[in-house]
Amino acid sequence: MKLNYQQSLKNFSEAFNLSKEQTSKGKEYIPGGFSRRTFGYGPHAIFVDKGEAQYLYTVEGKKLLDLNNNFATNVLGHNHPAILNAIHETLPNGFSFGNPTNHELALAKLICERIDSVEQVKFFCSASEACLSAVRIARGYTARKKIAKFEGGYHGFSDDLAISAHPDPNNFPGPDTHPKALPDSAGIPAYKSDNVIVLTQNDFDSCAKILRGNAEEIACLIMELQTCAGGIVELDKDFVQKLRALTKELGILLIADETITLRANFKALQSEYQIKPDLTVLGKMIGGGLPIGAVGGSREVFRVIEENQVMISGTHHGHPLACAAGIACLKAMDERAYARLNEMAAKIKSELNTWAKASKYPFTVFGSFSVFAYAFTKELGQTINTHRDYWHKIDENSMGIYALEMATRGYYPVHRGQVGLTLPMTDEDVEGFIETTKDIIHLIYAKD
Repeated sequence: MKLNYQQSLKNFSEAFNLSKEQTSKGKEYIPGGFSRRTFGYGPHAIFVDKGEAQYLYTVEGKKLLDLNNNFATNVLGHNHPAILNAIHETLPNGFSFGNPTNHELALAKLICERIDSVEQVKFFCSASEACLSAVRIARGYTARKKIAKFEGGYHGFSDDLAISAHPDPNNFPGPDTHPKALPDSAGIPAYKSDNVIVLTQNDFDSCAKILRGNAEEIACLIMELQTCAGGIVELDKDFVQKLRALTKELGILLIADETITLRANFKALQSEYQIKPDLTVLGKMIGGGLPIGAVGGSREVFRVIEENQVMISGTHHGHPLACAAGIACLKAMDERAYARLNEMAAKIKSELNTWAKASKYPFTVFGSFSVFAYAFTKELGQTINTHRDYWHKIDENSMGIYALEMATRGYYPVHRGQVGLTLPMTDEDVEGFIETTKDIIHLIYAKD
C-alpha cells in the first residue's frame, strides 16, 4: 500500500501518544512545549525517558536507534562508561569554581596535540558562544567589522551569525551568485545583516569577486567544511583550498567551525582538506555530552586575548565536569573509533545509493563522514551542491513521510534529512537502517 503523509502522521501520533500529551502540557509553562525548538517532529516532539548506548527509550517505553544523538554530540552513544566514570570521579571535588582546574588544562592540551592549526584554546559554554567569540577575536585582531559566511551555514543563534542559515526563498534572497543577508529571526536588528557578507557554496568565482570587493571591511570568513545544521552540503576540496589562499592574501581570518566536523577525522576535517585556518571553533563531542564550546588558534591571533585587547569571560567557562567528560570522550575517540564510524557511514551511503539508482528511485545519501544526509529529490540524479538546491530539488512530502515512518519503526533521524552514527552501533543496526529505509522508499513510490 502506498504511503501518504496524513496516514504516516496519524501513525506517528498514535505511536507517541504520551509525547503528544506532554507537548500539550508543556505549552502551559514553556513556549511551544519545550525549549529545544529543533526537536519538533511532525506535530510534536518525542519525549525521552533515558538513553543507553545507541538507543533512546521514550516515555511510551519505545526503543529507538538514535540517529540524531543530540545533533552529533553523543558520538560515543549514551551513558558511555568512560564518561560516567570521569563525571563520578570529578563530582565529589566540587563542580563550580571561579578558579581554573587541571581538567581545563588537560583538555586544552589534548586538543592542541590533535589539531595541527591549534596552538592555544579558550573554552566557553557552547559552540554558539564560541562562534560569536571567534568573531570578536577576529574583529579585534584585524580592526575590521564585517563577517563573511555561507548561505546555509549555521553558527549558533547570536544576532551576528543568525543570518542566512535558514533563509526563506520567498523573502527575496537575492541572486544565486550574490545572496542577500537575511536574518533568521525577528528581533535581529537590521544593522546586523548589514555587517554580514553572504557567499554561495562551491562557487569560487562569485566568492572571490565578493570577498575582493569588500576585503577592507571583512574581519573573517567563518565556514563549515561540510555544512550541517543548515542543510548538509559537501564543499569541494579545491574550492576550500582556493578560499584559504585568498583569505590569506586579503588579510581575512579564516574560521573553521568544526563543531560537528571534528567527528570526521582524528585531526578534524581541516586535515583532510589540507588547510590551516586561523581559528577553529569546537563544541559538542569535546564535552562528552555536557555543555561546552571552544575556540582554538595560533598564538599570534590569540595575542589580542593574552594582552587583554579583546575581553571575553564567563562564569562557567572551562567547567570542570564538561572538561573531564570531554577528556574521556576524546581519549575514547582514537583512530580506530573514527575508522569504525566512517566505515559504517560509507556502507550506508554505498548500499543505498547503488540500490536507489538501480531501482530508479529519486533518493540519495551524501556527506563525507559519520554525519551525513539523505534526500528525496524531485528528479532522478539530482545532487545537492549549494544550500539553494534544497529549495529547488527536494521533495518535501516524501522527506516528511520517511522521517515519520522511521520513527514509528524504531529509528530516530533528524526530520530535515540529517543522520548521525555513534560508536556503539552494530552491523545489525546498520543493516536494519538500510533495509527499513528501502522498505519505506518502496512504499512511498508504490503505485496506488
